[in-house]
Amino acid sequence: MSIISRLPRNDLTNAWNTILPHRTPHAILATDIKADWLVIGGGYAGLAAARQLAHNRPDDRIALVEAGVCGENASGRNSGFVIDLPHTTSSNLDQLEGSHRYLRLARAATAALEKNVRDFDIQCDWSRDGKYHAAVTSAGSKAMLEPYAAELAALNEPFEWVEKDALAIKLGTTHFHRALYTPGCVLMNPAALTRGLADTLPENVSIFENSPVIAMDYSNGVRATTQNGSITAPRMILAANGFSEQFGYGKNTFVHLALCASLTRPLTRVEQLAFGVDQPWGLTPANGFGGITMRYTNDHRILIRQDIKVAMGQNFKSQKTDAIGRKHKALMDARFPKFGDVGFESSWVGYVCMSRNGAPTFGEVSPNIWMAACQNGIGVTKGTISGMLVADKACGVVNPLIRDMEALGTPTQLPPRPLVEVGARATIGWEVWKNRAEA
Repeated sequence: MSIISRLPRNDLTNAWNTILPHRTPHAILATDIKADWLVIGGGYAGLAAARQLAHNRPDDRIALVEAGVCGENASGRNSGFVIDLPHTTSSNLDQLEGSHRYLRLARAATAALEKNVRDFDIQCDWSRDGKYHAAVTSAGSKAMLEPYAAELAALNEPFEWVEKDALAIKLGTTHFHRALYTPGCVLMNPAALTRGLADTLPENVSIFENSPVIAMDYSNGVRATTQNGSITAPRMILAANGFSEQFGYGKNTFVHLALCASLTRPLTRVEQLAFGVDQPWGLTPANGFGGITMRYTNDHRILIRQDIKVAMGQNFKSQKTDAIGRKHKALMDARFPKFGDVGFESSWVGYVCMSRNGAPTFGEVSPNIWMAACQNGIGVTKGTISGMLVADKACGVVNPLIRDMEALGTPTQLPPRPLVEVGARATIGWEVWKNRAEA
């Protein structure tokens, strides 16, 4: 019997979720049940795995247990980009083959998500708006955007250069020097998407929310114990991402980062007219450490995501969100000075699980136990496809994309935690300072 000592905490700050209509969560696990499959984790990977298991094994009983509420977990706290393209910047043929693999995986995930959104009418503002990958300075454009454009050209992927004046019209700010626009990215509300995926699972999937696992027994199949019940099954898919360490897997391989975001109230009609922007947009920074991710949403809100903290215990103090909001307000005012009276609905933190070499954990980690975790900051597409493919692998389904997934490698071991924390903070601090002109 292993005890789970670290559990997710919901601080109720995620504006993506709080702006949505009220939703009644699925039942708490309140009894002892048996199933053919146990899935732990109700994020993109776990939801995709459960759905794919139900498709592969329609007569099997599948139980999915989520520690909190779907939409309030990490999957519901990202910036709402369904990214289809790699962010590498190399013309090396071996790395380009890796980019082709990434494209196949990301687009299979996007197609699966889009089918679910359409088939089940999931109201999540799903919109193929593309995205701008932007640099603040000419030096940033030369160092980061131009190599990326060369890679896109080598991949035969469509893109468009948008120069400063034209970019200002598109975005409503003169802050950026230049951007690469790519059309394949989807924008959405991640909490609404996660909710919708959870609420439309097939009938042979039982989902339990607000049911954190507090102990695991691996002696005869698996038995997951919660505060009020338990699930016993012969097979398990672990999709708890950074919390997988608590279950005995992925130890000493994950770096946990806290990413901070804020979302404004909707702009008034007068403010929209002053803004002068007709279409929603999403922007990712040429430099992910020094830059700022932003969105203008379908319901006329502005999202700011900036500030990366090392959070190995995934326990960022919620009282710090007020300071995050003040910082983000200053950043927004610098880019959109006409919005001095526009405030944030909320500021929040979402956790990202990274590996030292950028590889995920995927596949069978013990007899009859499979794992899909560590999406390295691209959780929507990577989480979805890893969940789908690990379910196929567990069921013995032949899927050529499994080879692409396995080619991503496995995470390398990390030094002892104190060294990891010091090293990660120093690396991030150096990158932020070095690229401060891109803020």
